[in-house]
Amino acid sequence: MSTDLVDALFSRATGAGIDPHDYRHSCATVTAPDEWAPACERAAARYLGTVGSAITRGEHLLMAARWLHLATLVPDRGAHRAAAAADAAAAAGYSLLEPNSRRITGAGFTGILRTPADPVGTVIVIPGLDSSKDEFHPLADALLRRGVAVYAMDGPGQGVLAADSTLSTGYPAVLSRAIDAVGAATVGVVGLSLGGYYAAAATALDHRITVAATVSGPFRLDWPAMPPAVRELMTRRAGDAEAAAAFAATVDLTDLAPAVRVPLLVVDGDADRIPGVTDGAALASIAPNGRYLRIPGGDHLVGTHRSAWLPALADHLTEGLA
Repeated sequence: MSTDLVDALFSRATGAGIDPHDYRHSCATVTAPDEWAPACERAAARYLGTVGSAITRGEHLLMAARWLHLATLVPDRGAHRAAAAADAAAAAGYSLLEPNSRRITGAGFTGILRTPADPVGTVIVIPGLDSSKDEFHPLADALLRRGVAVYAMDGPGQGVLAADSTLSTGYPAVLSRAIDAVGAATVGVVGLSLGGYYAAAATALDHRITVAATVSGPFRLDWPAMPPAVRELMTRRAGDAEAAAAFAATVDLTDLAPAVRVPLLVVDGDADRIPGVTDGAALASIAPNGRYLRIPGGDHLVGTHRSAWLPALADHLTEGLA
């Protein structure tokens, strides 16, 4: 087993809803990075081949989508194919489990809207640099249980759209178009990792957003100080190193944070320390209605301590929509 790689992605996988025992079993043969994606795709294939009731097939399709998304987290020539397969599996799974769910696609975005009976409002879930709408099912499920409709989206350079688009400084405008397309009277946003920056920036600019939350979102990026692996990832998503450095230079909430006036919950893990990345403490302190929740021992995306923040975040968003 490639212990460093498998261990590094353990909380990411379990935070997405992968059973920890299934994860360890499925990744036991991984001894090098180029074995990661095939192992994840084999795990997905087990779920894709399931027979049974519509509920069983739907649940297993969603699990396959999570595994296929995980396959994209390590550079691989088949990453775009895996992302497309994850997108298709999730759509098929929701069509079986939630027949009223529907895909909504527009200029620069695509996603699935899931709607409970008589929703109190809609929350848009915004992924980060290498995450996608198919990673955060547990967060969406927590909101749905509280009567909130959820639109989980991929934007420029994310998920199924990464094959044909790159990181964009225009993400807040894309998010505004997504709000138009969803047609929600009351809307909140939650952004994870780089999606936290997108969520905060959009909230400062689009006054239709009534509540916001971030998880492991950056306040500012310093390109020269960032670890090589992060710069390489951003380079792949931006198209080249020059574009990545230019994008990173725009990630700074100093001027926008005072305009984030809605109730805002900022969640960070205190073990999430990435050089060149300023965490969300500054955002929470500058935003007029910001509240900060730092989780002891929490890693990036705080998958290690989900129970310490996910219920509080779901409650915060639900209450902000009421």
